[in-house]
Amino acid sequence: MEIKKSKTINSKNETQTSIKKNILILLLFIGFNVFAQTGSIRGRIIDNITEQPLEAVTVVFLADSTKGTTTNDKGLYRLDNIPIGRVSLGISYIGYETITLPNIEVISGKDVLVDIRLTESFSTLNEVVLSSRPKKDKALNKLAAVSARQVSVEEITKYAGGRSDVARLASNFAGVSAPNDSRNDIVVRGNSPTGLLWRIDGIPVPSPNHFSSLGTTGSPVSALNPNVMGSSDFITSAFPAEYGNALGGVFDINFRNGNTDNYEYTLGVGALTGFEGVAEGPMGEEGSFLVAARYGLAGVTGGLGTGAVPNYSDISFNLDFGKTKLGKFSFFGIAGTSNIEFIGEEDIDEDDLFSTPDENVDYTSRFGVLGLRHLIAINDFSTLKTTLGGSFSAQRGEIDRIFDYDTPEANLLRFANVDNTETRITLSSVYNARFSNRFSLRSGVMLEHYNLQADVANRLDMPDLDGDGYPDYAQRISADDNYTVFQPYAQGQFRLSEKFLLNAGIHGQYFSLNETFVAEPRASLTWSLAPAHSITFGYGLHHQNAPAPILFLSQEIDETEVQANRNLDLVRSSHYVIGYDLRPGKGWRAKVEAYYQEISNAAVDAYSSSSSSLTEGADFLFSQDKFNLVSEGMGYNTGVEITIEKFLSNGWYGLATASIFEAKYEGSDGIERDSPFNNGYVFNVLGGREFKVGKNGKNVLSIDSRFSTSGGRYYTPVDLAASQTAG
Repeated sequence: MEIKKSKTINSKNETQTSIKKNILILLLFIGFNVFAQTGSIRGRIIDNITEQPLEAVTVVFLADSTKGTTTNDKGLYRLDNIPIGRVSLGISYIGYETITLPNIEVISGKDVLVDIRLTESFSTLNEVVLSSRPKKDKALNKLAAVSARQVSVEEITKYAGGRSDVARLASNFAGVSAPNDSRNDIVVRGNSPTGLLWRIDGIPVPSPNHFSSLGTTGSPVSALNPNVMGSSDFITSAFPAEYGNALGGVFDINFRNGNTDNYEYTLGVGALTGFEGVAEGPMGEEGSFLVAARYGLAGVTGGLGTGAVPNYSDISFNLDFGKTKLGKFSFFGIAGTSNIEFIGEEDIDEDDLFSTPDENVDYTSRFGVLGLRHLIAINDFSTLKTTLGGSFSAQRGEIDRIFDYDTPEANLLRFANVDNTETRITLSSVYNARFSNRFSLRSGVMLEHYNLQADVANRLDMPDLDGDGYPDYAQRISADDNYTVFQPYAQGQFRLSEKFLLNAGIHGQYFSLNETFVAEPRASLTWSLAPAHSITFGYGLHHQNAPAPILFLSQEIDETEVQANRNLDLVRSSHYVIGYDLRPGKGWRAKVEAYYQEISNAAVDAYSSSSSSLTEGADFLFSQDKFNLVSEGMGYNTGVEITIEKFLSNGWYGLATASIFEAKYEGSDGIERDSPFNNGYVFNVLGGREFKVGKNGKNVLSIDSRFSTSGGRYYTPVDLAASQTAG
């Protein structure tokens, strides 16, 4: 058949080139000059365990001790008339560790939000408490003592290569690699990206990305807006007991509250983030609102690696209703939509990462989360936090392929059709209690109910049984299913002495599809040898169900659709970690961590083969021909990581990480092979410099650069002659 183009190639390309030039010029020259000389710092100070506000905490501007304040009964503080630039604050409270917060960037026209969590000192008998600096390499969640660090909004927007994408930022950290530059999948210590757990304000969510697909955790573009994010936690091993149904890592995202004092409005534009606007301000007597929306421009700026025009937009919000007689309520959410259309011959170029000349694609994805959170103080030492949430992820796609492309026999046929919707209803309830300065407890339950409606049909890897000369078109997934994941847990923190800190707990997980319940012990021990030296030990047992595209893969047997993988066991993983932390000088830190991860119960073929579910998850599709799998696969990941970081001081900052590791797996043939995620090594060096410019030095020019290198990915070579013979 004759293939006719519906668009004029040359005129389209010329138009896109013109638009790209105009947008790039706009991005280069847009800017604002601000002449105000002072700004404001505000925030809330709470107890790190119970999350209750702390009253009468002293907050001092260290450059001028006459500028200070104390928190009110809601834990709120505010400092006005602070000079523009980098400043430091001192925070002190009797019975709690005194901390210094350096390098807070004060700007004019916008309040700087600095929320603080204080930790009770070991000995409450002393009025002079220990002084410490904030540790970015330590998680906000103080029960996460190993393989964990904070991720700040400043890092997301400042670090080179981050693209305002929290997932791409993670590739700077030790133990993390990216499968390729076209996606933001997070490979943690050689694990498949499917081993990552995403959480937003305490509840698990599907992949928070545009152009995502069922069962994956990454995509080309993030839907998480840094403008609404607060500091968050990234954990790569032996997670605390509150985290479950994950093997590789946890990204625990927090939304910040809006300004409780003033109304603020921000407009911006970026090459990948696009046009964006933020509105925030007080709401009611004690509450606040925060709303941020974006519309992507990557299609016209050329930042996404394709000649087609991707369209994507998202909106995020956090409504804090303040404290009431019934407790504190907040309502948060995020919604994103994206679509793209590839017309093979028109959109393709030699560097295109997504399209091919013999294929036309029309793809749409949607993602959303809504949550209602309630926090109430039970007494002076304990709180109960309950969150009811709902989330969904949907994909619609049509792929038409030109068979016998560029020949007289060219024939345009439907190659694939995708129509998937996954919805979740989540209930989380967490009890936090600090019984003394030496013992704290966190316990709770997490209940997730899933509904999956999936319809996938394609010609991928299909034979030609009907004799028409083309691979047969077959139904691969046909599901309308409900299932439940139930996770109870409890974890205690025991301050055995000033030098020894023990975190120990247990996590349970029930998966309704295979009616399996597992108990998972978790523990970590921190030994503080000296103020600048500490050693950490960690262990954790973790389980995760196989991804939905594997569990619900369908096969037609005697004209009946059969899902033979539904009863696969939970994949099991044991983590062992030892680390050494060093603070060699003011503003510096170094860390060395060694780990071993043993994996079992992976899904493999029932017959002898090299296939394993541990190799899946770094692309838009999973294997479509893996039926009657059994839970007998093995694997392991082992390695050493080094991190050296210089926090911002005197205008300089830097981060260098080195990871040397092995990632191996065994299929049903029992042969040990390199995982496709076994890069062998990953090295990152990142640094930046801030220059004060302008008449009064109140404006800042930042330059940031990153160098990254890693070993290649292993792959299975194709026997072209045998493949052609097999059709």
